[in-house]
Amino acid sequence: MSPNISRRTVLKGAAGLAAAPLLGFTGTPRRGPVPADPFTLGVASGDPSPDGAVIWTRLAPRPLADDGLGGMPARTVEVQWEIAADEAFTRPLQRGHAVAAPEDAHSVHVELAGLPTAGEYFYRFRAEGYLSPVGRTRTTPAPDALNATLTMCAASCSNYQHGWFTAYRRLAEEHPDVVVHLGDYLYEYAASGERVRDHAGPETVTLAHYRQRHAQYRTDPDLQAAHAAAPWLVVFDDHELADNWAGDIPKTPDAGFPARRAAALQAYYENMPLRASAKARNGGMRLYRLVEWGALATFHMLDTRQYRSDQACGDRYRSDCAERFDPHRTLLGTDQQRWLLDGFAQSRARWDLLAQQVFFAPLELAAGPARGANLDAWDGYVAERDRVIAGIADSAVRNGVVLTGDVHAHWAAEIRRHPEDPLSAPVATELVTTSITSGGDGSDTRADVEAILPENPHIRYFSNRRGYLRATLTPDELRADFRTVPFVTRPGGPVTTGASFVIPDRLPQLL
Repeated sequence: MSPNISRRTVLKGAAGLAAAPLLGFTGTPRRGPVPADPFTLGVASGDPSPDGAVIWTRLAPRPLADDGLGGMPARTVEVQWEIAADEAFTRPLQRGHAVAAPEDAHSVHVELAGLPTAGEYFYRFRAEGYLSPVGRTRTTPAPDALNATLTMCAASCSNYQHGWFTAYRRLAEEHPDVVVHLGDYLYEYAASGERVRDHAGPETVTLAHYRQRHAQYRTDPDLQAAHAAAPWLVVFDDHELADNWAGDIPKTPDAGFPARRAAALQAYYENMPLRASAKARNGGMRLYRLVEWGALATFHMLDTRQYRSDQACGDRYRSDCAERFDPHRTLLGTDQQRWLLDGFAQSRARWDLLAQQVFFAPLELAAGPARGANLDAWDGYVAERDRVIAGIADSAVRNGVVLTGDVHAHWAAEIRRHPEDPLSAPVATELVTTSITSGGDGSDTRADVEAILPENPHIRYFSNRRGYLRATLTPDELRADFRTVPFVTRPGGPVTTGASFVIPDRLPQLL
């Protein structure tokens, strides 16, 4: 991809090429009652395969409408789509039609197939005489292809009220091959009046308001640029529904929680570039899945919210909670855990990446209001973590790397075979991406580091700045760069690298 492409088209976000002619699309435009440009939420792609990917858009001429339907009429709308080998669409490859229906908030999920492997492609949509921005996507290498380089960016925790999404813009400028979003794509809270930017609408409880909240986030041009730059692999954490929800258990007793959960998951599917297999059904959705990048990497996309056993131990931070050692206590659920361990046993990738939400390595906090172990993370499910670690160590996995979000800071850690024994051999590594905005500007002080690292010798790095993780994978090594911006409470910050580590092939250490 040339530098001109990314600057001129992909990074234009909502502006895109909406005024340009659309070569190859035919038919008479039918505006009907659509009052304005319906492509205010941009475009996105996701879940690439050797011969395709999902391309997405959602029609919403008035994205903040209170009914959550974005100002669209209560009828189906035909949407044309096109994919080409170049950003000018002079080499079109495929065209087709989809239907945007009101029961799906006029979202469109097109599952492409039949494209050449390891290719870069451009896509766009047309509806009611309007033309969408252009997005860039790609197919993965052939299943046996190893001699490739993969540039991946990981992100999490973007609270609209806490700041500007500058880190998404800088992520787009990296021209990654794939973006892994690890959860907390949005936040459910009502507007506070004390933040950098305010949420529209009340706390999200109904389907209408989850749709409205997704739409508000999608109108952000920096987020649109990140979606348009590369295919995404997405999983949710808690704030896409409600803070700290887990399984069928709400944070507080709530007779309406099952309906709220169903609404949140439906809206999540409608607004993400997911395959039809992930569509919400019966109040749940299947998000855990494998995505292979040739023989170089396998992404094990995990869901650490829907299948948890009952919450216990009361306070979130405690070290004396006996229940956390219960062998039946689960964060993944029986079926997902079995699926994951089977995936390890059958691995043939050079790198196995566990894309999941909450802190995996043991972490003892010795100072401040959060003292002890975080029971909302894997420290609250010790026996299950031991099984996952053993699954990595005793299987065909060659290089295991855990990718984590949730905690609003950058971390790097080595995962030991016996986590409680600091002399135990490392068997994997963990790379934790900080938040896009959650927590505000952040800071790096010696007090922060001194409160964490001496109690946790397996942790090699900590930074409380905002940003994202960039990783470059080759057959010989994984290089991780912790990218940070100096501020989010005003727009336009530059990006720098706070620290870099190399993980060599067959050596699970951070060098």
